[in-house]
Amino acid sequence: MTEDMWSYRSTSGHLAGAVLTGYKVEATDGSIGKVDKHSDEVGDAYLVVDTGVWIFGKEVLLPASTVVRIDPDEQKIYVDRTKEQIKDAPEFHREKHLDDTEYRRELGGYYGMGGPFGGRMI
Repeated sequence: MTEDMWSYRSTSGHLAGAVLTGYKVEATDGSIGKVDKHSDEVGDAYLVVDTGVWIFGKEVLLPASTVVRIDPDEQKIYVDRTKEQIKDAPEFHREKHLDDTEYRRELGGYYGMGGPFGGRMI
């Protein structure tokens, strides 16, 4: 089965209905912040990460497909992006969110195929 970018990988350990708010988020090269909001809606799942002082309070939206593993014991979520890739991601704008087709297209271009770092096959 092909997983799309707005769905959790079947191997991530994600459990539908799990509350991930407050979990720490770990990039491949270190911590990036905490989950401020999340959705596990099928085909529209994502994390909104508050990066705190790391990049001056910027919030970023990470599609669920970036999640490699969820560790409920440590309350950590591991993603398959570097800190730099996340820092360079389109900023999350609460007023736009995913209802804005242009914003969603921008996120898809960044995280999906043809993204600036070669996005994974989804």
